[in-house]
Amino acid sequence: MRTQVAIIGAGPAGLLLGQLLHNAGIDNVILERQSGDYVLGRIRAGVLEQGMVDLLRQAGVSQRMDAEGLVHTGFELALDDRQVHIDLKGLTGGKTVMVYGQTEVTRDLMAAREAVGAHTLYSVSNVQPHGMKTDAPYVTFDKEGESVRLDCDYIAGCDGFHGVARQSIPSDVLKIFERVYPFGWLGVLADTPPVHDELVYARHERGFALCSQRSASRSRYYLQVPAEEKVEDWSDQRFWAELKTRLPKALAEQLVTGPSIEKSIAPLRSFVVEPMQYGRLFLLGDAAHIVPPTGAKGLNLAASDVSTLFNMLRKVYTEGRTDLLERYSEVCLRRIWKAERFSWWMTSMLHRFPDSDGFSQRIADSELAYFVDSAAGRTTIAENYVGLPYEAIE
Repeated sequence: MRTQVAIIGAGPAGLLLGQLLHNAGIDNVILERQSGDYVLGRIRAGVLEQGMVDLLRQAGVSQRMDAEGLVHTGFELALDDRQVHIDLKGLTGGKTVMVYGQTEVTRDLMAAREAVGAHTLYSVSNVQPHGMKTDAPYVTFDKEGESVRLDCDYIAGCDGFHGVARQSIPSDVLKIFERVYPFGWLGVLADTPPVHDELVYARHERGFALCSQRSASRSRYYLQVPAEEKVEDWSDQRFWAELKTRLPKALAEQLVTGPSIEKSIAPLRSFVVEPMQYGRLFLLGDAAHIVPPTGAKGLNLAASDVSTLFNMLRKVYTEGRTDLLERYSEVCLRRIWKAERFSWWMTSMLHRFPDSDGFSQRIADSELAYFVDSAAGRTTIAENYVGLPYEAIE
């Protein structure tokens, strides 16, 4: 087999890159170790920055998002029993975010790729990139008992934190920056109307809580729990009772509860590798960086990586600008570290840390109070939340 760009991973990053490349006339093949149904079964984030919304529109896959997605012009901070509104649109000159689930983004991209007959190979095994430091890289994999070699010009590693792409880079090449948090998020998905028409980030002495949503009739709620907590220990009844405790009284009284249709615990970590390129192999999304979900940045950072690599590859194939590829890590990491800082800050301000002493807690209280009680502070929060503009590739 032969293609121009081999993409490892059929999550939203790989699919979006593939669709953009296909639309630009750049041939690509996507390799995915799981089945398509498994990929669609993943429950993930649902807050899209303006930059990602625009990129999905550019890729021609925004019809359902524009019809069904929920535009949010702000969000709520619930600080014990006090609610503070962060006016995203008013504080950022009109910018907003879109609530549209990652599962739906993936579904739209899969359908678009199938409609144009682009190649996605699911349920492949033993995927391995080769020759990344040469002018003739290739990927080997097994499909239905047959060993296959895919020759290509470039390889895009969009296969997540545990994927083979990053692991194929020699360990002495990569610098790893990581912080593991002593808690996780217990998430529940339920077919109940959201408790509020905007997202609510709640800070409480018992721990953090988040009220999110997927639609006008489907809600996603989270509770901070210890890292060693087991999801089996949390009945629906216990979850709803604890959530009500952590919300301001007015919100707790209007919370509609119901049976969960999905329940899981996600660990929290901050993680970045540098560089994000090894020869002709490029890392995108969770393969290169993880953020705690507090700042709603994970999927959006993957989209910004996609935008950067796509625009560079387009110039490679239309203008011969191979020199741009040397800047891939540099360009991506500037945005990544800003998002890492904001996600770390939101996590530090809104969660309760088990080893925090009285002094540290008072400092955190004072810092958060400064930001929410200051127009400049609220503007800083809003600008970071809606996302920084993508860097032009010239």
